[in-house]
Order: sequence, then structure tokens, then C-alpha cells
Amino acid sequence: MKRTFLLVLTMLLVVLMITGCWNRRELNELSIVGAIGIDKEPGADQYMFSVQVINQGVISSKGGGEGIGQASVTTFEMETSSMFEGMRRLTTVSPRKLYLAHMRMLILSEEVAKEGVGPILDLFSRDHEYRPDFYVIVTKDTKAGDVLKQFTQIEKVPANKLFSSLEMSEKHWAPTVAVRLDEVEASLVSLGKQPVLTGVMVRGDERAGESEKALQRLEPPAYVVYTGIGVFRGDKLVGWLNEEESKGYNYIADNVKSTVGPLACPQKGEVILEMIRSSSNVQAKFQNGKPQIQIKIKAEGNVGEVLCDVDLQDPKTIEKLERNGEQRIKQIIQRAVDKAQHQYRSDIFGFGEVIHREDAKYWKKIQGEWDEVFPHVPVVVDVDLQIRRTGTKVNSYLTEMRKAREKAKEQK
Repeated sequence: MKRTFLLVLTMLLVVLMITGCWNRRELNELSIVGAIGIDKEPGADQYMFSVQVINQGVISSKGGGEGIGQASVTTFEMETSSMFEGMRRLTTVSPRKLYLAHMRMLILSEEVAKEGVGPILDLFSRDHEYRPDFYVIVTKDTKAGDVLKQFTQIEKVPANKLFSSLEMSEKHWAPTVAVRLDEVEASLVSLGKQPVLTGVMVRGDERAGESEKALQRLEPPAYVVYTGIGVFRGDKLVGWLNEEESKGYNYIADNVKSTVGPLACPQKGEVILEMIRSSSNVQAKFQNGKPQIQIKIKAEGNVGEVLCDVDLQDPKTIEKLERNGEQRIKQIIQRAVDKAQHQYRSDIFGFGEVIHREDAKYWKKIQGEWDEVFPHVPVVVDVDLQIRRTGTKVNSYLTEMRKAREKAKEQK
């Protein structure tokens, strides 16, 4: 009897402590934020805070009813001195409270990035309403607000397009890198690795792209495109890697999952190789008490396109293509390293962290001077490329044409 009484009493106490849905929010009371853009004019004290809000009625409609004739997203803008204040000020223009848990993209303008992203990111890492799984990118020759205003084909929500396109580009092309908020913060606090962010810009007629009529055209008047990787020193943007150099960065960072590139044929012309597998091993070795970085790349590829007269049945031809490919990857990597070391003096590759793992005592001595030491550290690159397949057709029709002509000449 006593046990039963204690059990009932426990259950009553549990029921009393259950708070229920005291903090629930109805969907029709919220504006779901897909992306946020932050701009700043040179020398100005105020930020221009842009928020892309999803029009739920349009997204959920299936051919009729609510949302017909309306845009799929709306962009609200507010000038503000701080991010938190800007979010609250937006209640003066937004009919609903902004809901931030489903945010996909944070877009920082080039001017903001040059002045320093540290103060900007504090709100997004501190406020419990943000989830740290959104991507951070920086504009190039474009305002962040203008990127948010562009209507996009196929995807109704531009923020979703930006999110998916960045992931697809990183997986299948390789000159971009999808960086989440927590990864940016980890690089900012590390003494042995500097941050990088992918660049984005608008190509075409920006103003025409801001009209929903752009969706009715077969060829959009403007489109958003990712372009290169931004290099940071501390929390400030100091420059850009071009497309090839960005691939070089990703080879070192072991981010290359698949990409495509040309290889020089033994005579003239090109073979286009599809990289299907790549792995990177970065180590620090010490010679006479000084560090040297050794980068070893193992890669596998398939022949995707042949634009020359070459015999792919000959093992020697494959070997020559492999050596040409190894040299090309090595050059791409070396260009990225040279630019980071000598032009930007920024260790975006994490060589400092590699040295720290290899020799913690040495790192403790030089970590405060790593920015001065990094440009003078020798970097040795070794690449091993193997071509696995030549496709469903061994030789190109160009080779078959040459053989047919030679045969015709012999028969004359």
C-alpha cells in the first residue's frame, strides 16, 4: 500500500512539473527566414541588414488558393548599428515575428569582410534561435542585399538554391568550399589556421533579376554564381584565390570529392579527365630544427573526353597522361600555396596545426610569430595519379578518322 501511495505521489509530482506547450508558436504567426545578408558602405557606422523571408502561402500552394500572384519570398531591409538591434527593428516592417531556426545562408558583403567578420558573427553564435548549420559566404563585386533579391529558376526559395548549389559545386566541381558557422569560429580562434569563405556574385542585369518576370524567361537576365575562395587573415578578408588556386586549396584540405580538368596529350590537344577519388596527407618534417611541410596527394580518374589523336590502348600513352596529370595537380597546388604564403601571408591550409601535432614544444616557441614564419616554410608536393577507365569507347573517333585516312592512302 505504501509503495502504491509513493508511486501515485511521484506521478502527480511529474504531472505538475510538465510545463506543456507554454512557448509554442503557431506557423501563421511566424515569418521563416531563409537567408540574411549584411552590407556596409565604406567608412559608414551603420550596417544594412537584409532578411529573405519565405512566403509560406506561395510555397505550400498547389495550383490554387492562397499565394497566387505573389512572390515566393520577400526581402526586408533595415539600417542598424548592431545585428541584434536590426532583428528587432525589422518588426516595424515585418507583419510576423522572424523565425530563424531554418536559416540556410549568411551572406556578408566584401566591404564587411574586409573590415572584420568577428563582431558580425557574435550574434549568430550566441543567440539560441540560430542553428549553426547554415553556410557563410562573402560577396565579390556585389552587395549582399542584391544577392538575396535575385529570383532563381527551379528552386522557389533563392536561399535553398544558394545552399544546394554550394553543396553540389563543392562535391562535383571543387573550386568552392561549404563553410558552416562553427567552422568559421574554429578557424578564427586557431593560431595555426586562417578562415576561408566561398565568394558569390550576381552576373547579368541585377535589377531585371529582382523582378518575378525573370522567372518567365527561358534565359534569366541575371543569375547568382559562386566564384573563387576568399582568403582571411584573422577575421579580415585580404584577397581571393582564382578558380584553379581554389582547387589547389581543396586538394590540400582533402575536400576534392570529384572534379574535371584537362590533361595535355603527348602530341597536341587535350584529354579531359574526371577525378573520381582524391586523398591528401599533410605532414610536417624537421630538418636542422626547421619545419618543412610535405603534401602527398593520391588521386584516381577516368577519361571523360578525348580532344586529340591519341591511342588509349597503349599503356605508355596512359602513363604519359598520368604524369601530365600529376604535374598539373602539383602546379595547381603550388600556385595556391605561393599566393597564400607570399601575397596574403595567411595560413589557410592549417600548416601551423600540422606542425603543432608533430612537435608541440617547437610550436609553443613560434606560435606567436607564426604569421612571420609561415611565408618561409618550404612546401614539398608529391602527386600520384592513376587513370582507371577510358569510358565505354577506348579511342576517339579522331584516331579512327586518322587510321581510315592512312588506310585509304595505302590502298591508292
